[in-house]
Amino acid sequence: MIVLDEFCASHQVEISFIRSLEEYGLIETIIVNETLCVPGNNLSKLEQIVRLHQELNINPEGIDVISNLLSRIENMQNEINELRNKLGFYEESQ
Repeated sequence: MIVLDEFCASHQVEISFIRSLEEYGLIETIIVNETLCVPGNNLSKLEQIVRLHQELNINPEGIDVISNLLSRIENMQNEINELRNKLGFYEESQ
């Protein structure tokens, strides 16, 4: 678990920004011992979101759109790889 107070301090973001990301369903927060945390497996996604916000000045609505598009691209890339593997299998069997 990543403590959000520490994350926000080290990345220079407001906790309200993290809350707005949670409202858009971009991240999940958990309260552990009365401390707001993010699961460790979400850290890389959260850092990517913070970079988009800080470096490109993108608001949570824009980050939501970008996140959805990146997810679709990743899914399409996986599908392309699966199709290439199937094609390779059929080409080898001939």
